[in-house]
Amino acid sequence: MADYLRVAGILLEVLLLFNLIIIAHELGHFLAARWRGLVVEKFGIWFGKPIWKKTIGGVEYSLGSIPAGGFVALPQLAPMEAVEGGSQHDRSALPPVTALDKIIVAVAGPVASISLALVCAVLVWTVGRPVSQAETTTVIGYVVPDGPAAQAGLKPGDKILEVNRSPVTKFAGMGNMGQSVIWNVVRSEEPLIPVKFERDGKVQTVEVEPVTPEREGWGRRPLRQIGILPATTPMVAKIFPDSPAAAAGIRPRDLITAVDGEPLLSLASLSIFLNTHPAGEPIDLTVQRGDETLQLAVTPVVPEGEDKPRVGILWDDRGVTVLEHPNPIQLVIGSVRTMVDTLSAVFSPRSDIKAEHLSGPVGIMRIYYLLFESPDGWRLALWFSVVLNVNLALLNLLPIPVLDGGHITLAIIEAIRRKPINVRVLEVVQSGFAFLIIGYMLYITFFDVQDLPWRGWRGETEEPQVELKFVPSPDQTGAGESAAPGM
Repeated sequence: MADYLRVAGILLEVLLLFNLIIIAHELGHFLAARWRGLVVEKFGIWFGKPIWKKTIGGVEYSLGSIPAGGFVALPQLAPMEAVEGGSQHDRSALPPVTALDKIIVAVAGPVASISLALVCAVLVWTVGRPVSQAETTTVIGYVVPDGPAAQAGLKPGDKILEVNRSPVTKFAGMGNMGQSVIWNVVRSEEPLIPVKFERDGKVQTVEVEPVTPEREGWGRRPLRQIGILPATTPMVAKIFPDSPAAAAGIRPRDLITAVDGEPLLSLASLSIFLNTHPAGEPIDLTVQRGDETLQLAVTPVVPEGEDKPRVGILWDDRGVTVLEHPNPIQLVIGSVRTMVDTLSAVFSPRSDIKAEHLSGPVGIMRIYYLLFESPDGWRLALWFSVVLNVNLALLNLLPIPVLDGGHITLAIIEAIRRKPINVRVLEVVQSGFAFLIIGYMLYITFFDVQDLPWRGWRGETEEPQVELKFVPSPDQTGAGESAAPGM
């Protein structure tokens, strides 16, 4: 019961934050319209059949039955019946508004989104944002055997300096994606990707031929990859009772830095080693516990009902994280660069990144859910809200009818022509593009839904699907089970 209450609580947090972001954008339009004297018909929170509505000062305020977003009905701006419902006014009888008024009202939404992004960025600066090792290093931790990187000669421990002739400062991460190893691999368009790296103080360059996995079912098309993972330090999340790890004295939050004297750079390498190590043979682990370094010997055994030796460790796949306090302005600028990089990739005819790889409302709420269920949920959600608000602002500024950028474009055309655009023409254009956008959102939702059910929707994020059961033995002092996703 507690798990379901927890899930319900997370879903409520997701809905509140997601809707706050959309409503703040629409509130910008609303306030600007009142300032410039435009007629405001409706201000709606959520869509669908209203479950509550009330007219105040000539404006119909409503709460819809579909908990997603909101809208402002401005009949003097452009016909939007396809989205907002029929108008109560005869547009021909409404007082005219200037092109400047229309531009100010249209721009006000993105301005409100950027303002909220700045507020969230300040909060992130105040409370901090957890940063994983993948966002602080470009060192390779694991190379897939016989993969593209392995065939090109890349090895664990190599420090990547450039990918596809672009300098990189991190392995992965959403902010400033252009500085990411993974992004530059995915974004590349040529058959071979130049990778500059440093090994033993020497700088070298190799060309790697990326591979694209086959599409599974009706899911999104996979993107380019070269078969490498970042250097991370395996961290213990849980020790199974009566396991070799428990007997050896290994504890949660311990870091495993070396195996049999060899430096350990990846959980993937450790998982493979432990899963292939024969039972009965001890393993020397170097364990970092705070400021203390320990040497612990463990001997894998076969748990009840299993067919291979284990050591009894459930790994924390997040690895080591640090709390950073990014400059708010730099955080917003980084989000802008991320959005620009994404749009340039989507619109590039040679890029593997297409519109299907973007996320709609379902995908965005899923991301929020995954962030909220983590121990640093609100910190991560605030950081993602910076990115999302910037995305909302920039996407709406695209010169597409129905979007804010479309309203701005039409207003500029009106100013150049020195007369309003024919209302009938506006109705046809706006309705046509409204249905196109609705169709695209349904298209994106088709892919987003395939990512469900959400990971950990029953509260299973920290517990394995099957508990390992070990028989206590005074002769055994061993450890290891990797339950990290994908390993």
